[in-house]
Amino acid sequence: MKTAIFAACVASAAAFAPSTKPAFGTSLAGKQDFLEAEPYWDQSTVPVNVYKNKAPFTGKVVSTKRIVGPKATGETCHIIIDHNGDFPYWEGQSWGVIPPGVREKDGKPHSVRLYSIASSRYGDDMTGKTGSLCVRRATYWCPELKAEDPAKKGICSNFLCDTKPGDEIQMTGPAGKVMLIPEENPNTDLIMVATGTGIAPYRGFIRRLFFEDTPAANAYKGTAWLFMGVANSDALLYDDELQEVKKKFPNNFRLDYALSREQENKKGGKMYVQDKVEEYADEIFTKLDNGAHIYFCGLKGMMPGIQDMLKGVAESKNIDYEEWVKELKAKKQWHVEVY
Repeated sequence: MKTAIFAACVASAAAFAPSTKPAFGTSLAGKQDFLEAEPYWDQSTVPVNVYKNKAPFTGKVVSTKRIVGPKATGETCHIIIDHNGDFPYWEGQSWGVIPPGVREKDGKPHSVRLYSIASSRYGDDMTGKTGSLCVRRATYWCPELKAEDPAKKGICSNFLCDTKPGDEIQMTGPAGKVMLIPEENPNTDLIMVATGTGIAPYRGFIRRLFFEDTPAANAYKGTAWLFMGVANSDALLYDDELQEVKKKFPNNFRLDYALSREQENKKGGKMYVQDKVEEYADEIFTKLDNGAHIYFCGLKGMMPGIQDMLKGVAESKNIDYEEWVKELKAKKQWHVEVY
């Protein structure tokens, strides 16, 4: 079960001293270039599946913090994990987590759950020794009991959201290359579509390209455009960081929210993320024609609505939708990670 997660940044963007474009963060560790490939955009050395189920890595929790307001539709936590620099990863990858204990049905250990990493490779503290997850606590509301049924709660998400500093976590990975940033051309536009904790990989992207003093940040001249869908304002994730980036880099970062319980779409219905994307469909299609990369991350239920919307837009432009998507995939401009 793929999950993405994250939380309030340990240091807000405002705490960083101004720097040159585009990175506006001078980190606690100084310039971030000690975890870079050579050249920095070369993806041939991306670490994959260094730690496996039978020989997992043991990480230690640094902090676990709730990062949504009281009126959010669920609890989401930002969990910072210390890996002492022994579990490197790249932005867009995932960590596997093996929850403790065994399954009731057969007494076997729980299976691995994958969570998108919500920090850059340098971690929230910029040391390269930590990584973060953004996890929503999975619970089940029983309509008959009119209460939460603890027997049906998410094993791993509840374990992670209940962790305390010093707790150990068995981990595998890092997994995946689907969501990596194409950094070879620094003019590439990134269109990032998220629901809920699907924002996790994009937080890593944004921190790498705007918060940190990385080679990628110093070179980046494109536009990173985030579309984020959640239920209400209290459910927004990392809004403080995103607003700071938007303020500092109005020409390189764009942010659009879809709040389904607070906004209406053009038809008078609830505003979902596909409705917000549709408002800018002409511009997005043009950007994709010009080489932009588009990313989708969140619950798998988000994709049918997005695909129906894109298909409708394509038809209005006399574009064969299936061929259009096929071409984007062939050019590696289409990135999907849903769970």
